[in-house]
Amino acid sequence: MKINDMARATGLPAKTIRYYEQIGLVRPTRSQNGYRQFSEADQHRLSFLSRARALGFSIAECRDLLNLYDDTSRASADVRAIAARHLQDIQHKIDALTQMQATLAHLVDACAGDDRPDCPILNDLSG
Repeated sequence: MKINDMARATGLPAKTIRYYEQIGLVRPTRSQNGYRQFSEADQHRLSFLSRARALGFSIAECRDLLNLYDDTSRASADVRAIAARHLQDIQHKIDALTQMQATLAHLVDACAGDDRPDCPILNDLSG
């Protein structure tokens, strides 16, 4: 399968597939004319990467997950640890966004939004 076919099959842009090849996450063979030839296993790996990235895993975490996936003697505890750390990171981001939302909502409510120059939002931003 060529790269454009693989892009259609996985929903990943060809540029992303090339990047994943460049950093060693996928290793298609090359035909005599230099075209990439992707296998069914490559398609599976790219679909795996697409799903993992959609869940917010970093490239490094994806690499670790793929290595564990390839290791048939892996311990599921190792996979769980990566996912648990990622879940904790997501929760920290949610907490920070919730705090930002509350602060901004308070500032928007405090601002009269009229023709007067006094603005609590600008006062807060200026420190």
